Amino acid sequence: MSQYFQVHPENPQARLMSQAAAIIREGGVVVYPTDSGYAIGSLAGNKRALERILQIRQLDPNHHLTLMCRDLSELSVYARVENSAFRLLRNNTPGSYTFILRGTKEVPRRLLNAKRKTIGLRVPDSRIALTLLDALGEPMLSGSLILPGNNVAESNPEVIRDKLEKQIDLIIDGGVVGEQPTSVIDLSDDTVQVLRQGSGDVSVFL
Repeated sequence: MSQYFQVHPENPQARLMSQAAAIIREGGVVVYPTDSGYAIGSLAGNKRALERILQIRQLDPNHHLTLMCRDLSELSVYARVENSAFRLLRNNTPGSYTFILRGTKEVPRRLLNAKRKTIGLRVPDSRIALTLLDALGEPMLSGSLILPGNNVAESNPEVIRDKLEKQIDLIIDGGVVGEQPTSVIDLSDDTVQVLRQGSGDVSVFL
């Protein structure tokens, strides 16, 4: 049975965020609100937690999740960022975007795209998500909570609780949020490619 924390969307309780971070450090899988629906996440280095996330979402073992970062400086630790890409990142983070970038040696090899050596990274525009990441002190491996048969992220924590309370360790209830997943922008090469149009405005990348 999962734990269930109700937190303030703009001023998350520090005590609950610290408890949530402890659950994640112990290998827990957590569902938490972002600026583009609810997400599911775990420690980046925990292989068992990753397997649980893939099982819950019924994803292929080779599916690549995203590293959720606190800010642009942390993102730069895990991605090679050229000057042109840096300007785009600086102007659009935090925000409802997932950026595909070439990974650095700091990224575990199994998290990289095997052929292109890329990884998805994102800085969410969500006070709860950023406070959780700050309490954790490192990026989380994460993905939109899109359950099998759906094409949008879950948006209602009570519904999530009904569906998943026996499969995950913690649900952070920050209220009902939008259900549109992030826009996905590939900045790994010289050209900018919009791979998915979602909740983030893609006009600045076209």
